[in-house]
Amino acid sequence: MDESGYRVFGYRWVVMAVYMAVNATIQVLWISYAPVAAAASALYGVSEMQIGLFAMVFMIAFIPLSLPASWLIDRFGAARTVGAAVIAVAAFGVLRGLAGPDYMLALIASCGIAAVQPFLLNSWTKMPAAWFPVGERATAVGMLTLASIVGTALGLVVTPILAETMSLTRIQFVYGLAAAISAAAFVLLVRERPRLPPDASASSEKALMTAGFRHALSTPSFRRYLVMAFIGMGVFNGVTTWVEAIARPRGLDSTHAGLLGALMLLGGVVGAVIVPMLSDRVRRRRPFIVAGLAGAVPGLLGLAFAPGFPLIAASCVLLGFSLISVNPVGMQYASETAHPTPEGSSNGLVSLAGQASVVLVWAMEAINAATGNFSVSLLAMAVLLAVAALLGSSLKENGVKTGATTG
Repeated sequence: MDESGYRVFGYRWVVMAVYMAVNATIQVLWISYAPVAAAASALYGVSEMQIGLFAMVFMIAFIPLSLPASWLIDRFGAARTVGAAVIAVAAFGVLRGLAGPDYMLALIASCGIAAVQPFLLNSWTKMPAAWFPVGERATAVGMLTLASIVGTALGLVVTPILAETMSLTRIQFVYGLAAAISAAAFVLLVRERPRLPPDASASSEKALMTAGFRHALSTPSFRRYLVMAFIGMGVFNGVTTWVEAIARPRGLDSTHAGLLGALMLLGGVVGAVIVPMLSDRVRRRRPFIVAGLAGAVPGLLGLAFAPGFPLIAASCVLLGFSLISVNPVGMQYASETAHPTPEGSSNGLVSLAGQASVVLVWAMEAINAATGNFSVSLLAMAVLLAVAALLGSSLKENGVKTGATTG
């Protein structure tokens, strides 16, 4: 044990693994109807737009429920509140599998899953703050980002494969069982905090939530990052949502469009692993946030204007690498900048800004409807990213210091 009373426990990786599992499973439940929309439409006897509601309710529910979830996380702790949330995810996931061809019951179950999703997303900095020294926290948030990406990819890739041998309702039931297994692991293995804090920052007193919100929103760098999160997530969600419509006028079919989406996620996986580790190593956040936003600009322009599939594919890899790598570093930056605001509160505000970017997703389609293609909207999004990168250059670096022993 460190004479200072701090210690970094190896058990933090067990907690991390379980958090990654529950985050991956909820992403599978979120996206699993998207790659089989036509078959789901036939099963439930509804339009594909109504099938899209299975995914859309997650974003819609997040906006009013994010801040209450953050309050509960900070008031009662992440282990207790997220534990209750993952049990609800498992229950509603299994219910969706048991709904059979009843569309309304399946949608109600999806709404139940969506309602508790904020507890998982808004604890992304809370758990690392309790278990990890500050020099590892961006890496820890990067691992949670990675789990989210992997869950999305699994839902997109595995669902059509399973649909060749089993019904869609059986697939949803299997996913519900997977959520139940990860929920059981969470309840059995996750604790709120270790016996000793990993460093001084983990043991310092945090502001009450109401005062914490006021403090965070009164901090100029935090407010600037909220704007950057709004733009960055809006671009990523917009491209992910409309990738097939973006690719079609370029002479690419749905297979190519699916590959472009997969390549963007692959680039994001690499970025979520490498960039947060580099940020932790040099103890700086701002350069990586700015580089990610700036690097996404040529990726977005390439998606809009590059000739030929190879260059468009390379642009998608660059776009995913750049945008997704900003998320874990930026989340940790926001948490450090807003200190002593509780991590759940700062995390919730950033997540809320990202989910509110649904207006940019709608704007992209509105511009497409007016102009006949997505090139103009992609160009507009590239300009917004450039503005966000310039805004990022004015962020104040925190320079947090740490010290602890590992065991």
